[in-house]
Amino acid sequence: MRRRYEWKRILWAALLLLVAAGCATYRMKNLKLYGAIETGDFETADRLLEKDGKTSQGKNRLLYYLNRGYVSWMLSDFAQSVRFFNTAEDIIDAYSVQVASEALALVTNPMMKPYQAEDFEKVMVNCFKAVNYMQLGQPEEAMVECRRINMKLNALNDKYKDHKNRYQRDAFAHVLMGLLYDAGREYNNAFIAYRNALETYESDYVKNFNMQPPGQLKSDLLRTAYLSGFYEEVAFYERKFGVKYTPQEPSQAEMVFFWMNGFGPFKDEWSVNFTILKGQGGMVTFANEELGISLPFFTGTSGESSSFSDLKFVRVAFPKYVERPPLSHSAVISANRQEYPLEPAENINAIAFKTLNDRFLREMGSALLRIAAKQAMEEVTRSQDGNIGALVGIANALTEKADTRNWQTLPYGISYARIPLTKGNNRLILKVKMTDGRMTEHELSVEALEGQTRFHAFHSLN
Repeated sequence: MRRRYEWKRILWAALLLLVAAGCATYRMKNLKLYGAIETGDFETADRLLEKDGKTSQGKNRLLYYLNRGYVSWMLSDFAQSVRFFNTAEDIIDAYSVQVASEALALVTNPMMKPYQAEDFEKVMVNCFKAVNYMQLGQPEEAMVECRRINMKLNALNDKYKDHKNRYQRDAFAHVLMGLLYDAGREYNNAFIAYRNALETYESDYVKNFNMQPPGQLKSDLLRTAYLSGFYEEVAFYERKFGVKYTPQEPSQAEMVFFWMNGFGPFKDEWSVNFTILKGQGGMVTFANEELGISLPFFTGTSGESSSFSDLKFVRVAFPKYVERPPLSHSAVISANRQEYPLEPAENINAIAFKTLNDRFLREMGSALLRIAAKQAMEEVTRSQDGNIGALVGIANALTEKADTRNWQTLPYGISYARIPLTKGNNRLILKVKMTDGRMTEHELSVEALEGQTRFHAFHSLN
């Protein structure tokens, strides 16, 4: 009897630890870090990350290095930011299924597995690296990152040939490539990249993310077509855009300004109640009449006595995104008595929601498989000891949890503008219009060399 009592004590202690660790979402566990980031206290955020050696080695180490890369970028330590993002990319590339963590996740929840980035997060790693290199004045290194983006996009196309995922191409990534080729006077390559960006906006982004191609992209497409001697293409796009292209003298210097606005969504969880219907030969069906869902599963137990015969309902947890609408509505850059609107080029918020929605059935299948495995484990335990089986049932219910991890320092959206500069010192003013009608201004002093294209990025926080 004493041994059984000790065993139950251990089970209860383990159960309490699981409950304590499992109830909070990823964001709740990191509120101090994200609070510092979202209020612009990046020195504190950097210190918190530097002290967090446990996360840097654990199952959330990818998110750790993504956050370190972002914080270093906001602190203008671009070289350090690149190093952290390099580590993050190495983790992504080296990801492989780990049998032990997969097995643990199957009987607890997917938070037990190492975090694997969303497809758009993988692309944004290279976008951030490219912007870092641009701000370091290293265009060749930035171009390498754009080529890596292109390879990742090609891999996405191969991965989703059935078109079940609507994020298979990234228009902003093609814009980045075009801007870099353009800055290097490689007008032929720039034209191709701009054309790919336009095609992606028109075929994917308008329909899926409600985003039109930027006017600056159309202007750059016409200009690079003309400079490449593609006069038939110039005529074609003149008709398409309803404009007449007039060649202009190149500016003494230029700046491409990226405006990152707000923060993208964070993951939370929601749950659905399913009725479990027992069938023959170890088959059970998870049913939800409200959603019109009926999914059969084989539990591997064909005996007449089954916990499924007693269990009528079960809760299944799924991830969901929570939108964080930005406080900034729009922005313009004022330079040399002219104003240049910053046009939206990427809506990360919309991409995140669409990609999660596209794989909802896959998420549901994984979650129900997890529930089936838990119930089968409970059944086996109950057959040996009813009390311990009851504890396992409680643990199964309390550890049911969705994966609420994601890269939460990505911006809500990215806009950009091309701004003519004069040789020497230029005074630029970023004018941001808030959603309540107020205006805020941020001044920037830029030293420009003749024929040079400068790159700069600014993130308006919430």
